[in-house]
Amino acid sequence: MRTHLFHTGCLLTAGVLIIQLAGASDTEPLRDRLTPLPFKIAYETYVDGNWEIFVMNPDGSDPVNLTKTPDLNEHYPQVSPDGTRICFVADKGEGREAVRSLYVMEMDGGNRRKIADYAREPFWSPDGKVIGFLDQEYPKFNVIDYYTKGMNFYDLATGKISPHPNYTNLHHLYNPNFCANGKWIVATVHAGMGYEHTILLIEANGDKIIDLKIPGCRPRFSLDGKQVAWGASDNEIAAGPIDTDSEQPRMGPWRVRIKDGKNKIYHSRWSPDGRFLSFSRGPDGEGDLTKPGTFQAACEIMGVYAAGWNIGVVPADRTNTIDLNKATAADFTMLNTNGLSNKESVWFRPAGK
Repeated sequence: MRTHLFHTGCLLTAGVLIIQLAGASDTEPLRDRLTPLPFKIAYETYVDGNWEIFVMNPDGSDPVNLTKTPDLNEHYPQVSPDGTRICFVADKGEGREAVRSLYVMEMDGGNRRKIADYAREPFWSPDGKVIGFLDQEYPKFNVIDYYTKGMNFYDLATGKISPHPNYTNLHHLYNPNFCANGKWIVATVHAGMGYEHTILLIEANGDKIIDLKIPGCRPRFSLDGKQVAWGASDNEIAAGPIDTDSEQPRMGPWRVRIKDGKNKIYHSRWSPDGRFLSFSRGPDGEGDLTKPGTFQAACEIMGVYAAGWNIGVVPADRTNTIDLNKATAADFTMLNTNGLSNKESVWFRPAGK
């Protein structure tokens, strides 16, 4: 969910190159540029009446089902920094009686184990030794993304769960993730902590909180921690620089803007080299309750069936604005086209590559 705010301090500076068609120096089809990359992309999709987690090549080829669990509905894959493990949440049950739990497993689907029940929005520490997650706000299930309280850290070596030092003051957060140096966690807050709706930096080991004062939701750090991408509105994804080594990190001018006047675009994620951004794209909707294991809410929310949604990619290594309805094959490609609620893509470099 996003609010539609406007902050003039984040406007693009004068002279920024606007690219609505293929205007870059590289006119090679984007899919051809993606094919040789040594990366993979994990994502959630709805197949045969069940949510599953798949992995595919960066050009969309060779999709593989990692979960294959007809009794559970898996969502929100997050891959460890070394590419060896994947954590995710899984729903069991229907409606308000559903239980969302946090799991971790090897990248081939083996050694799967549950970490916690009533848990949401997992994220990895930069060293891959800890999985952060949010508690569910109340025992009865609600699909709304900000139905959370507190923050916890699960130590993979000891199995111990420790609360964030500012646990009691963290409320209605979603989509948290660490920056590369481990000092900050970026997240969206909605109707909590004294904020209506904004993107926050939360000190990982303290009580400091910084409002980045940018519109939208679902922020995501690049792997090096020097950039943040986020959904500026239902129809726009933006990205810009940030200095997380500073004591008072602030966003720089917006550098990349992806726009779509016909479809919603959400869930932006960086390639490991920072050269590409993937995202979910599809028509507006509020789900389809004839689909088992799904819920009714805005179609971008985890657990809501989003008919016609697929995963797309654009270049992110230059300053530009890309209109997805005008861009050529050099600036934009869709990785899947089956429309089976393909969402929450995450790039990773497989171990040993």
